[in-house]
Amino acid sequence: MEYTVDADHQIETWQEVTLVYNAALKQINTKLEILNDEFQHVHQYNPIEHIKSRIKTSESIVKKLKRHGYESTIENMVKYINDIAGIRIICSFTSDIYRIAEMIRLQNDIHVIAVKDYIRVPKASGYKSYHMLVTVPVFLSDRTVDVKVEIQIRTVAMDFWASLEHKINYKFEGNAPEHVKGELIECSQMVSELDNRMQELNEEIKALSGER
Repeated sequence: MEYTVDADHQIETWQEVTLVYNAALKQINTKLEILNDEFQHVHQYNPIEHIKSRIKTSESIVKKLKRHGYESTIENMVKYINDIAGIRIICSFTSDIYRIAEMIRLQNDIHVIAVKDYIRVPKASGYKSYHMLVTVPVFLSDRTVDVKVEIQIRTVAMDFWASLEHKINYKFEGNAPEHVKGELIECSQMVSELDNRMQELNEEIKALSGER
């Protein structure tokens, strides 16, 4: 399904794209840091291990537009490309993923457009992650722009697997040998088992230490 956001004020140049999407990343990064600090203060625990953010290159955006049959215009970039700005949140346990997603959802100025839960329903390749497409208002001197940001939330183990899959797909240009794809699926299952066992161990440790 395709999700678009109508903007009253069109972004007209690549420099403006870079400006507003970088501003959106800064805002969400700051929100996540504050939420993580608050969680540490209240629960003596940080659900977020680290955060990565990036702006998609113009070359990559153009390739994606062409792949979907759109002309390479700034208007089409903003309208049809949902992951120009991306944030990846890495956490320790699967339960943290849903906790972080809920904290993001409860932010008054963040609007959740779509959610794709590839943890409960993994991709055929074995890929697992929790994706949120959101908009955040960026307040400029003369206007406010609602900017789309793709948020990916995953465990350290999921991120390790996804990094390897990305390198393999890049090396083979998306056409990896079947036995390699099979190995990746097996590794994905091992990652799930590891995440589950680590979650159970963490819950046992919390119970033994009297934590809630």
